[in-house]
Amino acid sequence: MDYMEVKKVWIEEGCIACGACESECPEVFKMDELANVIEGVSYADFTDGIKSAADSCPVEVIKYSE
Repeated sequence: MDYMEVKKVWIEEGCIACGACESECPEVFKMDELANVIEGVSYADFTDGIKSAADSCPVEVIKYSE
C-alpha cells in the first residue's frame, strides 16, 4: 500500500452542519444537529472517503490521524 490508512477520526468545534462529510463518506459521518463520527467503523476501510470529507469541509474541522 502506498499511502497511510486512517486510524482515528474526530470533528473539532466549529461544525456548521452543512452535511458535506456525510455526503462524501456516509459510512463514517452522520448528521444529527451537528456532524458526528460513527464509532466502531474500521476507518482504514474508508481512508479515501475520510480524506475527501476532510478536504470538502468548508470550516476545516474534520481531523484524522494515520
